[in-house]
Amino acid sequence: MTLFYHFDEKIPLTGRLAMGIEYDGTRYCGFQRLNHAASVQASLEDALSKVANEPIRVNASGRTDSGVHATRQIVHFDPPVGRSEKAWIFGANTHLPRDVAVRWVKPVGDDFHSRLCALGRRYRYVLLNQISRPVLERANVTWCRDPLDADAMHRAAQALVGEHDFSSFRAAGCQSKTPWRHMHFVDVKRYGQLVMIDIQGNAFLHHMIRNIAGALVSVGRGAQDEAYIGELLALKNRRKGDVTAPACGLHFVDSVYDERFDLPKEPLGPHLLSFTGEWTGERELPDTPRVAYRRNRSLCNPAATPKQEASS
Repeated sequence: MTLFYHFDEKIPLTGRLAMGIEYDGTRYCGFQRLNHAASVQASLEDALSKVANEPIRVNASGRTDSGVHATRQIVHFDPPVGRSEKAWIFGANTHLPRDVAVRWVKPVGDDFHSRLCALGRRYRYVLLNQISRPVLERANVTWCRDPLDADAMHRAAQALVGEHDFSSFRAAGCQSKTPWRHMHFVDVKRYGQLVMIDIQGNAFLHHMIRNIAGALVSVGRGAQDEAYIGELLALKNRRKGDVTAPACGLHFVDSVYDERFDLPKEPLGPHLLSFTGEWTGERELPDTPRVAYRRNRSLCNPAATPKQEASS
């Protein structure tokens, strides 16, 4: 996919559709539709329903916390009517608020499911490391005025790579049945005043990345040594963990799928980091049973067994 191309405005798209969504999460209580607060899902479904003139419900690749942003949230839905590519994109964006936008839409097979077929999710936590508080970037970075040692943070973060019990980094109210997650990689890099925590895993617990970021900042400031992250992980106790970093610095930047779905490729966000030139799909996924199972789970491959399904 190139950065610029012409949307087709004549051929109605039929069957299941995948869609790439970008949003500023500042005024939303996360992606998922809620009865008591504004959500990205509600805004998106309302806009798509106006394009179709019929109710539409979407499934997303993952939830995001209140105040968290996304540059590549993937959703899918089964439209009740045919509309062209241009109609879905321009029509939805006409009805969406300015802090949510549809980036692309693509027909996919009935075996595609944005959540159940995802092989990994990738987030970036962005810190603005300078003495003065941010102005133009204030809604999408976390300000840290103490000097941060990004190299020390990176070395400390390597303790998180692999499959572990992340109880020390889950929120008290986390509803996940298991604290076990598999982290594909965790990188910490400095770009001038920006320090980026780049993390990808099969899935994440409630507040997990923000709790990791809070602990890594303690290492970067010199308040804790590089062994701190591994020690927290081994404790398996959130009460002995570090602070939860603010939501404004966290960005959901990618959902990874099997190549057969051929979803559009685009530069990883947020736009503050577009100069790095990295596009989606450039990192090799780890060769693990979990990734292999996800590639062949029952929804995408009817041959998968109930035993395999239960172990996901």
